[in-house]
Amino acid sequence: MAKMAASIVESGEDAFRKIFKFYKRRNPPPDFSDVVDFSKNAPSDKVVPAKLDASTMSDVEAARVGLQPVRAWRAFGLQGYPGFIFISNPFLRGSQPYWVRQCLKTYPQKPNICNLDMHMSPSDTQDIWGKSEHSLRVPPSGKREPKTLLERLRWVTLGYHYNWDTKTYSASNCTPFPSDLHLLSSQITAACGFPGFNSEAGILNYYRSDSSLGIHVDESELDHSRPLLSFSFGQSAIFLLGGTCRQDAPTAMYMHSGDVMVMSGQSRLLYHAVPRILPAPQGLGVLEMEGCTLASSLQESTVVGPVSEEDWAVCSRYIQSSRVNVTVRQVLGPGQNFPETPSSHQGTDTDKEVGYHEERADTENGKRKRGDSDTVDTVET
Repeated sequence: MAKMAASIVESGEDAFRKIFKFYKRRNPPPDFSDVVDFSKNAPSDKVVPAKLDASTMSDVEAARVGLQPVRAWRAFGLQGYPGFIFISNPFLRGSQPYWVRQCLKTYPQKPNICNLDMHMSPSDTQDIWGKSEHSLRVPPSGKREPKTLLERLRWVTLGYHYNWDTKTYSASNCTPFPSDLHLLSSQITAACGFPGFNSEAGILNYYRSDSSLGIHVDESELDHSRPLLSFSFGQSAIFLLGGTCRQDAPTAMYMHSGDVMVMSGQSRLLYHAVPRILPAPQGLGVLEMEGCTLASSLQESTVVGPVSEEDWAVCSRYIQSSRVNVTVRQVLGPGQNFPETPSSHQGTDTDKEVGYHEERADTENGKRKRGDSDTVDTVET
């Protein structure tokens, strides 16, 4: 990446933005030879093994949320990025479909909030899955069909609901955080050295093949001492991890289905972005082949359960061309409370949280509608 950064970035230019644009461009397509692939790379001068604490959960506890035993996880760090841990698909074979189904069918349900709520009535967004499943089960006809609500989904917020305008959380805008996702998150963070993690807020991003996520830092949480978790399902993505300023050239890495990132310590407040979605490689957690049959070790699970063939027909059709990313955050530290009057916090250059300011307008009724775009992007300065 150092050689590529030097060839792309000219003196005085924003290094991160230049490399973001390099990987986002379509014609000519970028060279991906410098992208770190944790599913293939053995430890090198850049990629190093990460130490995990296997004593934090038993094999049975791991299997309850669809994870392999901790000792089997392939976990890595990156030189120059203290606190960054990349776990290459720690999920048991056959367990990813459950989490995909939760992201598409369960988590978008009320009382959780999604982008469609910005311009549709609560009754219209009450059952996004139910209003979409029939169309997604029918094989494509070849002619252009109207997008289902599920295909128009761009984000969902859980727990403390993130306010995209003020870039804040508040005590008054909160709903129960999903217990299964909390258990998964707390098990992984404990293995990474953070026992007692409290999952308080979640943001789900739904990417189509032409989506991107702009350059930003996740700093709206009141406590930055706790890690940020990121789960990837479906198609692959290029993830860029930079430094504390945008002049720092980022490292590019692949995120494949089932991969987990933990950003803690110094890496918790680094610039990052997703410039591109890519087809998932053959043989790497290929969800289409996993189907709805769970591994036998999961059959007695009280958390991760089987996915019906009917549900999986919808999920597999969706993820053939889409990616879902789940980020889980602890907002408050021990004994911490929200300020009585949240500040306006207008979002400076160091706080460009994913904002879904569309690159292309939704032309329905001739109006541009916030949060219903074909791309996921932030405004860059």
